[in-house]
This record gives sequence, structure tokens and C-alpha cells, in this order.
Amino acid sequence: MVLEMKIPSPGESITEVEISQWLVKDGDVVTKDQTIAEIDSDKATLDLPAEASGKITLKAEEGDLMAVGDIVCLIDTTVASDSKPLIKEPVIEVAKEDKKVDLVEDDGISITPLARNIASDKGIDINEIKAKGDKITKDDVLKIVPAMGSSNDEGRSENREKLSMLRRKVAERLVSVKNETAMLTTFNEADLSNIFELRKKYKEAFSQKHGVGLGFMSFFTKAVTRALELYPDVNSMIDGNEKISFNYCDISIAVSGPKGLMTPILRNSQNLSFAAVEQEIKRLADHVRNKTITVDDLTGGTFTISNGGVFGSMLSTPIINPPQSGILGMHNIIQRPVAIDGKVEIRPMMYLALSYDHRIIDGNQSVGFLIAVKEGVEDPENILMDGKVEKHLGLN
Repeated sequence: MVLEMKIPSPGESITEVEISQWLVKDGDVVTKDQTIAEIDSDKATLDLPAEASGKITLKAEEGDLMAVGDIVCLIDTTVASDSKPLIKEPVIEVAKEDKKVDLVEDDGISITPLARNIASDKGIDINEIKAKGDKITKDDVLKIVPAMGSSNDEGRSENREKLSMLRRKVAERLVSVKNETAMLTTFNEADLSNIFELRKKYKEAFSQKHGVGLGFMSFFTKAVTRALELYPDVNSMIDGNEKISFNYCDISIAVSGPKGLMTPILRNSQNLSFAAVEQEIKRLADHVRNKTITVDDLTGGTFTISNGGVFGSMLSTPIINPPQSGILGMHNIIQRPVAIDGKVEIRPMMYLALSYDHRIIDGNQSVGFLIAVKEGVEDPENILMDGKVEKHLGLN
């Protein structure tokens, strides 16, 4: 029996995917549920598992765009094997020759059509090209293409690879934000001394009780949800001529993964405890890095938190995650001298940035929101925990 495997639906709004890479070769024997390919949608990269055991015949190539329901491969279930299938290791192949090409003779020199076209475009005499094999290929030509007016150095090369569907969609969305919103950024700074003290005092007990560390993100998430309740315009978005407001806070958390930046969502963040925030962030981040994140985990969101500080960023102007209207940028924590009660002290300081859509959020709302976040992280014991630290950390 030959099984036709079709592209599954990754989610309601997704109708098209791209074959990111095959993890098996045409003719391999695969086992049921074995991951045979990675597919990119405009929201996430997903694994494609084999629906049955047998010999596989590929019906699409890497980079092909396919609609949901299209046949992606055939599996001959009569050729099942008990042996471990040969799996192609995931690699990113760049600047490779396209399949087999006919050679052409140019003044007695064998050269591929693609290589000849590149040489012609760059004004390169093919007699000056040294081929590694019995013909001149694209790579041979690219090695002698001058870059930025410099001389030809041995070992210089230029690689070219197609952007993934996810990366192209992200690029499209970022450009649209610049073109379609009135985006502004306001800044402030926060003294995180009290968070440091709380973490130092309770981190061991918190970890033992909840199985996760007491990080900065739970404090900032709680501070943000409080600020969103005080300034609801920041927790809204524009849809045509209408303003949509939410009585809940679905916070998108920016996480860097193998395929780029993704923003999984902490649903109903306003109801989550410190422990629940840390546990959920860890779960979502693990799924992003393991490429097991689902489309549902990435769909929605009313506000975004991005922490560029983990990469060493001191200050930035984060770009709004559409169709949301605001994003908070966290940055690295630096010991800096600050004036405290007329005296200079060294404190752990962080610059905060709020980028917002001025079409729907006024300046007083944006500044007030950021000050509310600052207040929350500077005095978490009283503002975020009502003076009951152990209760809010789930330690009693």
C-alpha cells in the first residue's frame, strides 16, 4: 500500500507552508512518527512526522511552497524495515549548484551556464578562472569576484541562502509597523536593588519549592500587568476605524530560537503567580529552542516584553509587535552611580524603553505606564506583593 502524505494544517489562519529542510533522502526507509522534514509557516517552524513506516518518495524539494492538503511525499508501507533508517543530519546548504546542468564549451573551456553568466555579469575573463575539477563552476567564479574594490584574496567567498518563510514574514511585519503606525519610544530607568535583595533571600527556597529559578521576568511581568490595568489604552489595538480593548493581559515574551525571534504568549498573565510566570516562561522558551512550539502558543497577545539585556544591550528602541500597540524593552543591568538622598551610591540600574503607537496611546498614557512599571520593579515587596512576599512567592 502506498500512503499519500499531505501537508497538515498547522493552525486556522495558515494556508501555506514552505519545506525548510528534509531530514531524510528520497528512497529512505522511515518509521512511523519519525520526523522526516521541517516546515516553515509564517508563524513558526514545525516538525513533519511520518504517518506510517515504509519507503519514502519525496514529492517536494527544500524551499518549495505548498498549500495545506498538498501531497508532500509517498510512503510505501510494504517496504517496512526493522533496521534503523538512515537519517540525513539537518544542515543548511548555501550557495550550491542547482542539480545537474549541461556544460558549455567557451573557447575550449568547460563551464556551467550559471558560472558563465556570473563571469559575464562581473566582467571576468574565464581564462583567468582556475577550476577545482574538470569544469568551471559557480563557486570557482565567485572566489575571484572582487569585493568592495579590494584585491582578490585566497579563501574569500560569498554565500547566499534563501530566507525562511518565517524570516520573510517577520521582515514584512516589521516594515509594515514602520510604515503603518505612528511609533514613538519613551525611556526611563529603574533601580533593581530591591529585586536583587528579594532574589538573594528567597531564590533557593523558591527553586526547591517550584522547580524553577526566581528570575527578573516574573517581576517585570507582574509590574507590566499592573501597569496595563492602570493604563488600559496601552493594552488595546486598532482595527480599521475601531479600537479594541481587553480586560485581560496576554503577554508576548520575546524568545530567541534557532529560526529567529519568536513571541510565545503568557495567557491571562494578570492571574498568574510569580511561580506560574517563571514555569510558563521556561516551558515556552524550551519549546521555542527545541522547535516544538505550536502555532497556538504564538497566536494572539495584547502586549510584548522583549529583554535585549540578555545579549548585552544597554539601550534600544524595540519595534511594536503588530497588531499590538506597545512593547516594553528591558536592557542589561549595570552598576552605575546614582544620587540617593543627596549622596552618590552604586546601584544596579536598567534602562527601560516603551515603544508605542501614538495613534491610540497618548504621551501621558505612555509615560504614566512606564513610570508604573518602574515603580513596580523598584518596590516589588509593597507594590507587587502587598507586603506579603512569602505568600506571593508561594513559600507558605
